[in-house]
Amino acid sequence: MPPVVTDAIVLHTLDYLESSRIFRLITRDAGLRSALARGARKSTKRFGAALGLFAQGSAELHTKPGRDLDTLASFDVTRARGELAGNLGRFASAMMVAELVLRFGRDNAEPGLYDTLSTAFDDIGVSTIEQSVAAGLAGAWRILAELGFEPAVDRCAECQTEIPVEAPALFSHPAGGTLCANCGQLARTGRTLPATAREAISDWLARRPHPIEDENELRAHQRLLREFVREHLADDAPLLAFGAWDSTGPYTYGMGTPPDRQSP
Repeated sequence: MPPVVTDAIVLHTLDYLESSRIFRLITRDAGLRSALARGARKSTKRFGAALGLFAQGSAELHTKPGRDLDTLASFDVTRARGELAGNLGRFASAMMVAELVLRFGRDNAEPGLYDTLSTAFDDIGVSTIEQSVAAGLAGAWRILAELGFEPAVDRCAECQTEIPVEAPALFSHPAGGTLCANCGQLARTGRTLPATAREAISDWLARRPHPIEDENELRAHQRLLREFVREHLADDAPLLAFGAWDSTGPYTYGMGTPPDRQSP
């Protein structure tokens, strides 16, 4: 078969034997791929010294029917994204959104998911320590939307009634978002979101900036995201990077002393 040349982003790397490396890639034209790069740990001519976690560029893949592991012939790095390792907050947020794509992406062309992840990395990369968690939240919600699980925040998830911007609303994970007052009375479980929280999620989904300074508010948003992922996407295997990002939160990244943890 002819090689596949496509835009790609590195989501995971694994050393293999003495000189090779296995890459997990999200590609624009072929979805999620696993690829063996023979000699990648020694050759900088075909792969470049900048080919590491979160690197983006053009990959040449050789595929064979019936094989799960492609051969990575070359990778021309256009963005190394070293800024994502510039502080723990950015790195944790980047690992979290990468893990969502790794676990729930598919092996068919998903250019929208590819572009959304690329944008999320860009936004996280320019975030400050204080805003790295919010940048991760924004990226995660947009990725969930691309995967087909966009939460309803401006309209009722059940009857599609518009919910006033200034009003709090019950957020039901099983329903897939906020509920109007009538539908909320029938919901068995849910969390009441203040108008400011609904506005934040709406802005993040639209890629509008919405910085959050309050530590308790950030923690509540992390908890809401975790519950939503658990309801709609989680399987038996744990989300390790997501769990590390969620359990440490903004406090580990230099934003002060955390308040008492609240049970989910």
